[in-house]
Amino acid sequence: MFSSTLARRSSAALTSTVWSNKVSALPAVNVVARQCFDDFKQQPQVRTMVTKKRVHRQEKRQRKEDLAAQGVSTPKPHMYMPVDTPVINAVSREERDAESKRSDELAAQELKERMEVVKEPLLRFGFSEDNLKMSDRVKKLFDLQNGNQQEVIKAQKKRGMELFQMREGDTGSSGVQVIALTTRIQQIQTHLRQHKKDKHSKRGLDALYVRRRKLLDYMERKDFESYRKVVKTLGLIH
Repeated sequence: MFSSTLARRSSAALTSTVWSNKVSALPAVNVVARQCFDDFKQQPQVRTMVTKKRVHRQEKRQRKEDLAAQGVSTPKPHMYMPVDTPVINAVSREERDAESKRSDELAAQELKERMEVVKEPLLRFGFSEDNLKMSDRVKKLFDLQNGNQQEVIKAQKKRGMELFQMREGDTGSSGVQVIALTTRIQQIQTHLRQHKKDKHSKRGLDALYVRRRKLLDYMERKDFESYRKVVKTLGLIH
């Protein structure tokens, strides 16, 4: 009983001593913190435009320079080619121009031969003189001169697609699709000259431009000769 009471008293005395030491030390800590804060406040604030990304690039560049100074080569990116790499088997500008001129002449000759093929004139409603026998008076009624604008454009589109067909009845090759899109573009351009505020048709015209450009890009990658023929024939700047 006596020993437990003594232990409690000694513990209380030790706790009060430690607490009094902490309390006595608090004013000194506050004075030091206040002095540091005043010193920091008196320093001028420097604001820079250096971002974290720029700092990262500078550090990366510095690491590369340090490795280069040590003689350690840094890894190169995929398909890297030095600037001073010599060009082998280069073709001169004159040879390229001559080859382009020969290709244009061959394409023009082939197109001229296709245009010289004699075909019966188209009639209205998809009729032709091959499968029908009619008198001159009936033929005059079915002539395209008596047709509307839609029939005339359809006949022009068919004639243009026949110039670039790869086989009989071809309607899906890239050159034929470019001809069809160009015919539709010219039709909308004629419409917009009279109706300049038709914004909906203008939006459709922009979409047709994009479709034709994508087809021409595909032809340029896959079949450059057909691409040259189509561009030269239509007079496109691509």
